[in-house]
Amino acid sequence: MAERLELDVVTPERRVLHAEVQELTAPGVLGEFGVLPGHVPFVTALQPGVVAYRDAQGDQIRALAVGGGFVEIVGDRVTILVDTAEPAEEIDTGRAEAARERAAQRLKELASESPEIAEAQAAQHRAEARVTASSKALR
Repeated sequence: MAERLELDVVTPERRVLHAEVQELTAPGVLGEFGVLPGHVPFVTALQPGVVAYRDAQGDQIRALAVGGGFVEIVGDRVTILVDTAEPAEEIDTGRAEAARERAAQRLKELASESPEIAEAQAAQHRAEARVTASSKALR
């Protein structure tokens, strides 16, 4: 059994991350899950949230804010395909917090039966993921 995982995080625009990691957690649609070397083959949908991983040396935990997408685990290779991904150290925390506040305010203004409610909720989830990831940034 390998001691490392090969992690790829890919968006439609680019490969955001390619790294060897010891472990990771991701926001599945049925809840957060963890992956260690030797994980069973697995495919699931992801919801917006934070992917956190321990680097290959094991001394740092890093994070990315991700949008919705999918993850595939085959052997010791983890491929995450998402609509957006942003490393924590690239996130402007102030802008992320402002976006979270705007999304929360928008939700308060919308009627519960409004067709725009789902879009506003998605914006709030994305902003919350960015704020959470940025708080885990290595500074």
